[in-house]
Amino acid sequence: MMKDRLIEERAISLAQYIIDSKDTVRGAAKKFCISKSTVHKDITERLEKINPRLAGKVREILDENKAERHIRGGMATKLKYLNK
Repeated sequence: MMKDRLIEERAISLAQYIIDSKDTVRGAAKKFCISKSTVHKDITERLEKINPRLAGKVREILDENKAERHIRGGMATKLKYLNK
């Protein structure tokens, strides 16, 4: 039971962090020192059962990040070659 409670609290903390910072799954994983797959599972599956409203807000940010990722990737490549 205690473990379930900790997982629920982690999922809510992750959601709040992503909403406040508009960070990516990868960024949240790094910040919380957990794997990307754990972050993804927490905020897509577990959070939906715990707090559907919060899950909806996080989903909006994740969808926005997904739509912009090709731009971020292009910028990262550009910076990589500018610095060489």
